[in-house]
Amino acid sequence: MNVLVTGGSRGLGLVLCRDLLERGHRVGTFSRTTTREVAELEALHGDRFSHRVLDATDDEAASAFLTDLVRDWGRVDALVLNAAVGQDSLLAHTSPAQIARLLDVNVRAPIVLTRSFGRQVLRQGGGGRVVVVGSIGARQGYPGLTVYAATKGALESFARALAAEMKGRLLVNVVAPGFFESEMSSALAGEQLGSILRRTPTGSLTTPEQVSEVVTWLLTADTNVNGSVITVDGGASA
Repeated sequence: MNVLVTGGSRGLGLVLCRDLLERGHRVGTFSRTTTREVAELEALHGDRFSHRVLDATDDEAASAFLTDLVRDWGRVDALVLNAAVGQDSLLAHTSPAQIARLLDVNVRAPIVLTRSFGRQVLRQGGGGRVVVVGSIGARQGYPGLTVYAATKGALESFARALAAEMKGRLLVNVVAPGFFESEMSSALAGEQLGSILRRTPTGSLTTPEQVSEVVTWLLTADTNVNGSVITVDGGASA
């Protein structure tokens, strides 16, 4: 399988790329900057891994990267919409420019890229898959995440509508992680983090590796799952 993962230079995106490559798939990814980890993947996996430096909001550059992957690999079977910018500010302290950036990166850009991918899938006769990396913040309120939550909620609605629109020619699903054991949880106050842990039946935060398992399952297994949101948070939001 040939997969395009957006925002694959660090965090969950990097884990997704590594996991897919280790399972024998080809992976293309882009990010605003490169990292040592990306260079290591390039050296280790050769032409099965392709990375390009570009901004997710540069529609022309992102579409050109997709076109180049199709040219080099024959087709791209799946798209993982992972790239996003976060928020750690009350709405009253979030500037209009910050709001615009969140909407641009987290909503507009992935929709435009999915349009390009969907057109490519239709040309190859269907059979593609899209997985959106969402967030439990779309359905459960947390202070300081108002606009971020709105963007993730918008992508959930987009995924459901697209799944219906494509009528099985493109399977579209959302994986909504809980708070990660890393940068996601670092912005939480100790009391808030403790509260989340106390109401999580498993007693632990989500890890990127656990999210990657679910994403990979949706990409590769014969599931007949479509238009769904799968939550990975240890039951905290149940």
